Amino acid sequence: MATITAAEVFVTSPGRNFVTLRITTSDGVTGLGDATLNGRELSVASYLRDHLVPLLVGRDPARIEDMWHYLYKGAYWRRGPVTMTAISAVDTALWDIKGKVAGLPVYELLGGLARDGALVYGHASGEDTAELLDDVARFRDLGFQAVRAQAAVPGSPGSYGVRHGEGQGYEPAATALPDEQAWHTEDYLDFAPRYLTAVRERFGFGFHLLHDVHHRLTPTEAGQLGHRLEDLRLFWMEDPTPAELQENFRQVRAATRTPIAVGEVFNSIWDCQQLISERLIDYIRASVVHAGGITHLRRIFHLAELHQVRTGSHGATDLSPVSMSAAVHLDVTVPNFGIQEYMAHDPLTHEVFRPGYTYRDGALFPSQRPGLGVEFDEEAAARFPYDPKYLPVSRRRDGSVHDW
Repeated sequence: MATITAAEVFVTSPGRNFVTLRITTSDGVTGLGDATLNGRELSVASYLRDHLVPLLVGRDPARIEDMWHYLYKGAYWRRGPVTMTAISAVDTALWDIKGKVAGLPVYELLGGLARDGALVYGHASGEDTAELLDDVARFRDLGFQAVRAQAAVPGSPGSYGVRHGEGQGYEPAATALPDEQAWHTEDYLDFAPRYLTAVRERFGFGFHLLHDVHHRLTPTEAGQLGHRLEDLRLFWMEDPTPAELQENFRQVRAATRTPIAVGEVFNSIWDCQQLISERLIDYIRASVVHAGGITHLRRIFHLAELHQVRTGSHGATDLSPVSMSAAVHLDVTVPNFGIQEYMAHDPLTHEVFRPGYTYRDGALFPSQRPGLGVEFDEEAAARFPYDPKYLPVSRRRDGSVHDW
């Protein structure tokens, strides 16, 4: 029987910060897991090195389900983003090992293909409506069949979700200390329907249009916005209101027919049990890296399937190519798949990671290589030391901190 002989943690910053776990077995097989928690990377690296790695050596890497419960229940202090991100890394690495031992891509171990590829959406944005429309056109030219649209709110030049300056992508975690940005809810509620209407007027209804609210509205405000957007036939309105109080989504649901998506900050099935079982949302956005790995995210997706809620996993650049690969392998196997967020990584990232997926015609396709199909270059990773970066903080006109 093979056992785990080593587990190493790497922190590297090729374009942005990533935490990577590499597990090695007595047979010389290695598996990779992503342990990146945006803005709290070193906390997870410490949790792994100081607390989980000593527990792994000598254990059977094939017992993935047992390992998940051992790490989750054995700590006594359950859940939370640091704990669940660390468990996710171990779980994903073990699935990678199992696939390599079997000589099969991970999706085959999960039941095989339920679809050929995973539909993805890209992030179009602009400093104003005209710039946004040009960016939507760029994504459409790249073959994207689904596009998220965000424009900077007048008077709020730091609007989250909007690319600033040159380049095709954006990285929200961009400053050594949190950038404190102005936020005016009234201005946003007036402006967002106008620029989303402009997108439909120029490009029509022949593609999926998405919009992210970033948790910034009260349930009443979210319901009002969703109602105003109904004729635009959004694929979804994402994170309309903070989800700590799940029952708040009853009010949003009652006020609008616009589909609702939420979940990228969720860490477990208990964070979304009510949302799913009462069908207060249409799409669950939990991710491999922050919701307990492949093993636990499958549980969330299976619960969602029972209630006709579809998947729409988080896929921003704070998921390394390891997590994105795991996400795609899972996406192509679940019957209730909806869509996968996809932000292309900085070219520097691909000096460190060779992804286990490819993009083609608006979809991602999993690697046919055994395991997750990801390769990690340790020497390249060493060239990019940790670089502290934080997400911005929003403040209202009166100076108080706003809810994202």
